[in-house]
Amino acid sequence: MKITRITAWEVPLTSHETYYMADGKTCDTTLSVILRLDTDTGLSGWGEVCPIPHYLPAYAKGVIPALEEMAPVLISADPVGPEALMERLNKHLIGHDYAKSAVDTALWDLTAQATQLPLYALLGGRAVQDMPLYHSITCVAPDEMARMARDAQDQGMTQFQVKLGADKNWEADVARLTLVREEVGQGPLVYGDWNCGSDALTATRVGRAVAHLDVMLEQPCATIEECAHVRAATGLPMKLDESARDVPSLLAGHRAGCMDAAALKLSKMGGLSNMRRTRDLCLTLGTQMCIEDTWGSDITTAAVLHLAAATPERGIMNTCDLSHYVGPRLDPGVPTRDNGRIAPPDGIGLGITPDLDTLGQAQAIIE
Repeated sequence: MKITRITAWEVPLTSHETYYMADGKTCDTTLSVILRLDTDTGLSGWGEVCPIPHYLPAYAKGVIPALEEMAPVLISADPVGPEALMERLNKHLIGHDYAKSAVDTALWDLTAQATQLPLYALLGGRAVQDMPLYHSITCVAPDEMARMARDAQDQGMTQFQVKLGADKNWEADVARLTLVREEVGQGPLVYGDWNCGSDALTATRVGRAVAHLDVMLEQPCATIEECAHVRAATGLPMKLDESARDVPSLLAGHRAGCMDAAALKLSKMGGLSNMRRTRDLCLTLGTQMCIEDTWGSDITTAAVLHLAAATPERGIMNTCDLSHYVGPRLDPGVPTRDNGRIAPPDGIGLGITPDLDTLGQAQAIIE
């Protein structure tokens, strides 16, 4: 089997509600790049990457130029066995992991289709039938956030990410965590996320004010060292997100004692090949994982769900149904959530068939 064509679409994804985060970051309408790799056998593999502006070193408009740079390696290459081909790509084009993540996903999709297996079978085998979801709550007024948490809980959600820091009011952040914790009651997981937008002093003040509550903190500061300081000063468990990029950073977070949980994100880590390695490391370290991506629709969601389904239950904190947060849906039939949990699509490969009418006209065709 040989790759014969690369096709890319740029599709704006609009959030059902604007997400406000610390340090002026917002997520409203974002550009997702959809990738299809066609082969001489008639099989096609799909990938997707949707960078959030100002979140990570990634740029949606940079994906297609990066694909053009990678095309000489991809065209006529055998897609089966993604890791070997990704090694060649990494030597040909250094960096640009976000663009490579869409390619890597499409290669895994093709490999699984060629073997007539669902993707999770190649990522370790089906370890769990479904996974718990978390619900992300935009940083608005504390009482409104509590209402959103209650509504999500009524739909079966048991894990809640509380965005913090959008108004630079540490006392309001205390109220956000307190009211959400009270609203959902004891038992559900509640954690406050600054997305690197806080300084250590402010995060410590918030953490100490809620230290009597059963809550967790997520990536308050930009560096592992600052996060470790907050973890030690507050005594609260901590999840690393933006700093958890690869094997060295995960080892650094573990050594610093501030990585009770980690967010493994597809585009941040350059695709499923690297993400599988970090998954296995976290299992070895005993670190709970949120297996997800920065943003996206059905293709991205399906990819992370297949990896999550192939992960032993002891390592899964939660996953994310990104499709639920945005429109349009690329494949409205799958995946679907059920009472706060979700499973990967059925079928071979990713199990996703994007609607070509929804995708519209392609922005790039490379043959």
